[in-house]
Formats: sequence, structure tokens, C-alpha cells
Amino acid sequence: MNFTGVGVALVTPFIKNKVNYDVLKELLDFHMQNGTDYVVLLGSTAEAATMSLKEKKALIEFAVSYVNKRIPLVVGTGTNDTKASISFSKLTQKLGADGLLVVTPYYNKPSQKGLVAHFKKIAQSVSIPVILYNVPSRTGINMEAKTVFELSKVSNIIGIKEASGNLNQVAEIIKLCGPNFVVLSGNDDQTLDVLKMGGHGTISVTANIIPAILSSLVRLYKVGNNVDKEFLELNDLNQILFIETNPVPVKAALNHMGFNCGKPRLPLLPIEKKNDKMLVEVLKKYQLVNHG
Repeated sequence: MNFTGVGVALVTPFIKNKVNYDVLKELLDFHMQNGTDYVVLLGSTAEAATMSLKEKKALIEFAVSYVNKRIPLVVGTGTNDTKASISFSKLTQKLGADGLLVVTPYYNKPSQKGLVAHFKKIAQSVSIPVILYNVPSRTGINMEAKTVFELSKVSNIIGIKEASGNLNQVAEIIKLCGPNFVVLSGNDDQTLDVLKMGGHGTISVTANIIPAILSSLVRLYKVGNNVDKEFLELNDLNQILFIETNPVPVKAALNHMGFNCGKPRLPLLPIEKKNDKMLVEVLKKYQLVNHG
């Protein structure tokens, strides 16, 4: 299973605080029709932290059945409890996911040795590919390059979504782990930088709204084209989607584009009016909406 190129960190559409499966179907179709390489369910952008195990299980079952192998599905199964992460990872494999995205344990602040032990236990409990996820701004812990190298020796730990924002660290991971270890940008504004260093793609928030453009740019880069200008032109869009905490702006953007994704769940609130106004202006600039 190939997890290079563009993976979308998919939002979870809600209606009256329940998962809106009709809209989820529309979103999955949108990505299958627009060149997205794989879909990531139940990540940060999906508001997985506010979803019950019952909801998560139902969402995975629905997506696996609906997609029916037409696009690979990666599922976020990491928690700050190794035992719970193992249990959910095993369940997710059983339900038919193609791969797992496992975030560093948040709040506990384990040592680097603790991270190695945690990820090894999880990976060894399943047989499908595992992608590590380093996002210190959300978890309070950074996974160092040498730790990633140690984990890259585990046969089914195939890559990392690197969202530390530290390009020196990304370069060190690529250098240590070699070309077969999949390094993915976890920050939309650094996708091109990571590709230029020898990375393999991105797990993207922006891909929620421009999957065809992003997939095309990554493919063009990989066959030797200079796409600096095209990536630069996406700066305003990448910035506006993080004007508030993700996924607040991207959900608002999808709503404006006609996908009824609903409101984020508490403790997140809907986008502030002044920010929404700016968001609509940027969406108009990229011809993603014509109203506002």
C-alpha cells in the first residue's frame, strides 16, 4: 500500500451533533473524483478527540463499506494510553482500514525511550502499515529524529507525518531513515520544502477544498517540474485555513462551498464573523465560491 502523494486529513461532517453520513459520502466521492491519493479519517482535523468509540467504529465501518477499496483509508488511532491505542488499532484493522496514523501521546510527556516503547507495542499489535504523527504544538511532546530512526526499523512503521514545523528536523529524519521511509509534511505551508528535501508528500488540511490542484502539483513536482510559483500562489489559502484553530476555518470553507459539514463540536466554536468574512474573500479569489 502506497501512502505517498496527497492524503487528505478529512473533516467529520456533523448534523445536530451526529455524524452526517450523507455529506461524508459526498466528501469521499469528491476525493475519489479529484485525484486524492488516500483519505485520513479520525485525525485532528476530524475532531476525533470529541468522538466516542461507538461513533468512531460506525464511521470506519461506513467509510470502508462505501469506498470498497476505491481509495486507501488511513485511520487515526493514537491516544495517550498505549493499551487503549493498541485496542483501537486492532479494531480498526479488523474493520478493514488500510493503514493507521498514530499520534505521539499527548499530555503524559513521555521520554524519547517511552515513545519508542509506545509505538513499538502498537505497531507489533497489528499487521497493516503504521504512520507516525509528530505534532508537538498539539501534544506537548516532540519526537526527535533519532527516535523516528529507531522506530523506522519496525517493519510495518512505514513513515511519519511531520508537523513539528522544524525543517532541520525533517531533513535529519530523511537523512537518517533513507529514501524508503515515507516522510510526509504535516504543515500545508511546508509541503514543497519537504518534497525538495526528499520527502514523499503531505497529509493536508488544504486538500479538503482543493484536492485536484494539490494532487496535480505534487505529481508534477515528482516528475521533475518546477512548481515553486504554483505553490507560492496557494499561500493565502493555506494561511486563511489556520486563522483559527483547525478545523474551524476549513469546515466553514466547506460549508461555503456547498458541503453541509455543520459546526465544530465544543470546545471549538464556529468561526468568528470577521474571520469568516476574510475567509470568503480568499475563497472568492481562488474561485472556490462566488457568493459572500
